[in-house]
Amino acid sequence: MKLDYQQLIPENLSKNTRVWIYQSNRLFTLSEALQLEEELKKFSESWLSHGASVNASCFLFFGYFIILMADEAETTVSGCSTDSSVRFVKNIEQTYNVSLFDRTNLAFIVKDKIELLPLSQVNYAFQNGYIDESTLFFDNSIQDISAFKSRWLIPLADSWLGKRLNNKN
Repeated sequence: MKLDYQQLIPENLSKNTRVWIYQSNRLFTLSEALQLEEELKKFSESWLSHGASVNASCFLFFGYFIILMADEAETTVSGCSTDSSVRFVKNIEQTYNVSLFDRTNLAFIVKDKIELLPLSQVNYAFQNGYIDESTLFFDNSIQDISAFKSRWLIPLADSWLGKRLNNKN
């Protein structure tokens, strides 16, 4: 599985770029992914904040993750513009019959494949060796481009979740 997602991020985005990550509860099919990528492109080209265009980039990564990026160097995203992005994502949920707002499903790379685990089962999976400290974890709580580039996909031990698991053991 190729995990080098950083090369796909546009170079013209500033350090002031905010990131929103929405994880699907299932893998999008190939035809869904192709259609969704077109919808993401259209949204990024039409996203407005107080009438001004947002320098936005939107992606589907690994067939599970919808990533919205807004460079706030010139146009701040807040209020109505944030609401419009949430409406857009909720529309994706309805169109594709997926859940994108459930933060209790966590994603890991297990045996070279993305696996979703409910938060309630992570401790059990850790104690029984299904995941360990070196298992790669998608930290969807990050909010800016710097963290996205360096800390979105990290070993479990380096994440907020890894610290929580280590405190339980």
